[in-house]
Amino acid sequence: MAKVKITETILRDAHQSLIATRMKTEEMIPILEKLDEAGYYSLEMWGGATYDASLRFLNEDPWERLRTIRKKVKKTNLQMLLRGQNILGYKHYADDVVEEFVKRAVGNGIDIIRIFDALNDIRNLKVALETTKKEGAHAQAAISYTISPVHTTDTYIKLAKDMENMGADSICIKDMSGLLTPYYAYELITALKGAVKIPLELHSHATSGLASMTYLKGIEAGVDIIDTAISPFALGTSQPPTESFVATLENTGFDTGIKLDKLNEIAEYFKPIREKSMESGLLNPKVLGVNINTLIYQVPGGMLSNLVSQLKMQNALDKFDEVLKEVPRVREDLGYPPLVTPTSQIVGTQAVLNVITGERYKMIPKEVKAYVKGMYGKPTVPIKEEIVKKIIGDEEVITCRPADLIKPELQSIRNEMKEYLEQEEDVLSYALFPQVATNYFKYRRALKYNIDSEVVDMSQKVYAV
Repeated sequence: MAKVKITETILRDAHQSLIATRMKTEEMIPILEKLDEAGYYSLEMWGGATYDASLRFLNEDPWERLRTIRKKVKKTNLQMLLRGQNILGYKHYADDVVEEFVKRAVGNGIDIIRIFDALNDIRNLKVALETTKKEGAHAQAAISYTISPVHTTDTYIKLAKDMENMGADSICIKDMSGLLTPYYAYELITALKGAVKIPLELHSHATSGLASMTYLKGIEAGVDIIDTAISPFALGTSQPPTESFVATLENTGFDTGIKLDKLNEIAEYFKPIREKSMESGLLNPKVLGVNINTLIYQVPGGMLSNLVSQLKMQNALDKFDEVLKEVPRVREDLGYPPLVTPTSQIVGTQAVLNVITGERYKMIPKEVKAYVKGMYGKPTVPIKEEIVKKIIGDEEVITCRPADLIKPELQSIRNEMKEYLEQEEDVLSYALFPQVATNYFKYRRALKYNIDSEVVDMSQKVYAV
């Protein structure tokens, strides 16, 4: 038995999962020192959707958030989530952009980078992982966990060994849909602990109602770290509650060493923010319940709401059940990809089109074609020849790492946006979200030069996206 470490997700995944990543930096600042004193292994506080949401909805510079948190948090590791070669965007970027992003993230205060790829194609983790290590930070490789006829314990053992051989400092089982069941978690983690020597972390969501039980069985099997959320922003589509696990493990061989009274102070701080989110409608009670469809169709909570909005736009909400049944069929056709950004959108959109048009693959989005061509990486199993033919005809499927086809682009991006350049990190914001970043840069400029005038209020109306 060994002490279990805790990664607190309140500053990133908890509010991303429950209130669409809308927590502001100013709401975080007053509690940062208490979070730092609590005894967590790490605070997950950056990456994922926080970067996009800061620029797009909050008129905030994500780099300034990172620097602000780093100034206040002196003892605890700061952790971020990175989508491998996609960085924090939705497509692959050139290696020089990935390297520069990782350098700047570590340089501004990140200690641990969790790196995942939607297809578990480890070639897409390589550059980010190697740069993280080179910059002196902890590189955690994440397995995007899913279930299918071709995803077996052996699949995950091979993946974990490959990650360890690539130089990962630890491995996270990233169960983004809450699909990992308690007894299988025990079996899988026991097998992984026997196969690799580096620490294992377990990340899940309470969407299906299983996550707390899964964590407990994972702990019994020897998992080293678990991801939890302070109770006001726990459960539903978020993580299990931090306090419950600290209490459960107290006075056992797994004792976290964290004191409940410290956590209570932190929870009290976040309660009014939760209430305010409920009153404004930002926190929808629907995301707080148990959604068993996740287990039946392997569809993450966020993807379900995406499907609903796509069908509403087509006035076809009555076809929701049909689309849910079509999702696993499309997923099988496309070689069983895990359903996480961007593959969840790729599979979901194709399933909607198949149902609405009444004919499978009559309409095919460009993202689906790019996926079949290998532009996102290698699927779990090869796509059947007839499906390839139906989707891309006689076009060639690439077998190299997709980023090998992208020329260095950092300098040309810098030239393109130089009129707005105030810090080197601005180049990266523009690289990931050109239009959104430009709107933010205009807002920032208006704020800077009209600080005492009414134009500031106007700028917020004009440039807030």
